[in-house]
Amino acid sequence: MTAADIIRCTYRIESPFEPEKAAALMAANMSAGTFTKVPGETAALKQRFSVRVENVRPLETVTGAPALPFGSRSPTDGTFYRADVTLAVPLDITGTELATVLAVIAGGVTELKELSGVRLLDFELPPAFADAHPGPGFGIEGTRRLIGVYDRPIIASIIKPNVGLTPEQTADIVRALVDAGVDFVKDDEKMTNPPYSTIEKRAAAVMAVINEAAQRAGKKTMYAFNISSDDPDEMVRRHDTVLKAGATCVMVNINHIGYAGVRYLRQRAQLPIHAHRNGWGILTRCPLLGMEFNAYNKIWRLVGVDQLHVNGLRNKYWEADESVVNAIRQCLTPLFRPADRLLPVVGSGMWAGQVPDTYRLTQTTDFMYIAGGGIQGHPGGPAAGVRSLMQAWEAAVMGVPLNDYAADHPELRQALDRFGTQSPGG
Repeated sequence: MTAADIIRCTYRIESPFEPEKAAALMAANMSAGTFTKVPGETAALKQRFSVRVENVRPLETVTGAPALPFGSRSPTDGTFYRADVTLAVPLDITGTELATVLAVIAGGVTELKELSGVRLLDFELPPAFADAHPGPGFGIEGTRRLIGVYDRPIIASIIKPNVGLTPEQTADIVRALVDAGVDFVKDDEKMTNPPYSTIEKRAAAVMAVINEAAQRAGKKTMYAFNISSDDPDEMVRRHDTVLKAGATCVMVNINHIGYAGVRYLRQRAQLPIHAHRNGWGILTRCPLLGMEFNAYNKIWRLVGVDQLHVNGLRNKYWEADESVVNAIRQCLTPLFRPADRLLPVVGSGMWAGQVPDTYRLTQTTDFMYIAGGGIQGHPGGPAAGVRSLMQAWEAAVMGVPLNDYAADHPELRQALDRFGTQSPGG
């Protein structure tokens, strides 16, 4: 097999069996999928359709309880071996359909009773996938073009409170944020199409504010309406509703509508797709189960999202800063071509204080930097909150400490005084 013929997958495993034996069991399960020889399993078939173990890198050996429940019939003295295992999956097994690819690389193999831990770290796709999936329709460059912001992060906020507001109350908050100079506003993941704020009424009220401000000031704020639905056709209808109202973005809860739902929307959408990954913790929080962001982002990039949440430094959730920085780098690394880069959405308890480290660790301003409380909870009001973030980014890029820059930038000074010992919330 050549690189053009395989999907190369890397896993972190734990097992009471030696890593080489565990890896061989994984490869067998991903190939024939049965425990005994069956009619029709010829040598030629096995040669063409067998998953191959490429590499086994032993890690630590641990004793005591396994990371996950397992059902091996083999006796164990409480010793468990950990390793990183790389397997080569022939493209002949999967083709280029994600439904089949994921069934092979993240399906039954995760349930093997001989494994007490299995996590998909990454997978490499051959060029055949480049034209088999739509990919981002807008990505970083298209999003920047619609907003008109090029040489700095896109400064964003979210409607607060998250739920319970009427369309008119939502529009009032949008008016304050637009007047404050924010580039982007979004619905909360829990706000979709409730009876008290249907997508039709919310889009009409919000876009009346945004469209009027665009005519007056010459800048059109991007608003991401959450069009998530159980019904793909209903999502498209909601997309068309907000498009007709003049919106320039839609948002979906990707883990809950699924990659097939996102692909269906992408093939019909005329607007960028803002991907909210709520539920990500179920897939990744256990270190020896689920998958890393390295694998996760590729699935959503293939089916066509443009902007993807990555949390932020010192965020309000469990995720470590190292994981966030890796996620940002993954989004900014092309998969097949430069246009398929994703815009990282940095958020979750953000304010001016995390900016210097974010820039120092990533050396880029290709972000959407989304702050709720960091803007709306600023003591000087939303406009001062936006300016404090702009000032923090100016200081970070110039390499000036925030406290020094705040000496003659009062909005930044207020943010440091207010939020310096606490997170302002998402």
